[in-house]
Amino acid sequence: MNYNTVIFDFDYTLADATYGIVSSFNHAFSRLEIPICDSESIKRTVGLSLDEAFVQLTGYNDKTLINSFRNFFREKADEVMSKNTVLFEDTVSTLQRLKYEGINTGIVTTKYHFRIDETLNFHGISDLVDVIVGGEDVKMPKPSPEGLLLAIDSLNAELNEVLYVGDSLIDAKTALAASVDFAAVTTGTTNENEFLQYPCVKILKSLSELFNQ
Repeated sequence: MNYNTVIFDFDYTLADATYGIVSSFNHAFSRLEIPICDSESIKRTVGLSLDEAFVQLTGYNDKTLINSFRNFFREKADEVMSKNTVLFEDTVSTLQRLKYEGINTGIVTTKYHFRIDETLNFHGISDLVDVIVGGEDVKMPKPSPEGLLLAIDSLNAELNEVLYVGDSLIDAKTALAASVDFAAVTTGTTNENEFLQYPCVKILKSLSELFNQ
């Protein structure tokens, strides 16, 4: 591998949290007396901030309503998210191999930092990730490069030494904005053809393909 630092998105890159995400969205919608959404529509918003996802799914852009949505979402997520998040089959082995090879690892996501901590602790893999930057750690969510650059700076890495791995066009835009290489993984809702409109050093079907020449 030609990098000393590999940073990952989380949802649909390292793990599948569909059950918790959909449950939390629809719990919040029900509490607000807004029609619930189908799973596929909700999955396509993963990678956006909660505020942006709410607006995209409902068309409502009222700050008070959005704040209530966020609170109701977290209410349900605290109950169901981490214990129902399933790591992809090769997530642990990929992180273990990176650590064995002396490569720095990180997670940059719009998901709450504390939720990532909670999930990694639940699965017993906190020691495999060197830095986490979550949604509450930045002023601007992805595709702003703020979070990715913050992680890179904390690892004392140079931009040309970093690979960002993600499953969405938002992740591709984030890497481009940060001037770092990007590897796409098609374990989310974005297919290979969609990724071709952005610079990608690799398009992967699974994380283990990171190590293929």
